[in-house]
Amino acid sequence: QVQLVESGGGLVQAGGSLRLSCAVSGLTINNYRMGWFRQSPGKEREFVGGIDWSGRYQYYADFVKGRFTISRDNAKNFVYLQMNSLKPEDTAAYYCGATSGYGYIKSVASYDYWGQGTQVTVSS
Repeated sequence: QVQLVESGGGLVQAGGSLRLSCAVSGLTINNYRMGWFRQSPGKEREFVGGIDWSGRYQYYADFVKGRFTISRDNAKNFVYLQMNSLKPEDTAAYYCGATSGYGYIKSVASYDYWGQGTQVTVSS
């Protein structure tokens, strides 16, 4: 059974930092590209960052470039999202996803597996 479990969310003041973790079991992540998405109430799930199989290439949404960093540890089967300079508009549930194919890494439809999400709340 494949499981993706996010952790590390919480309440933080604007300008602060959080590090999200995604622990994966039931599959070997070095066969998957990985991504982080977020979703606020009433809004669609949106792409935040993605990383290729080896970690050599990362992709980011424009609104997080220079503030967030995605990384992976294939030996441990973990994916991370370091979030710095957080803003109130970053408040959302953050989801980790795994995609086995060659689809567009920024598209929700490309992903085979999802975690349950971790809530990030940034106060002003």
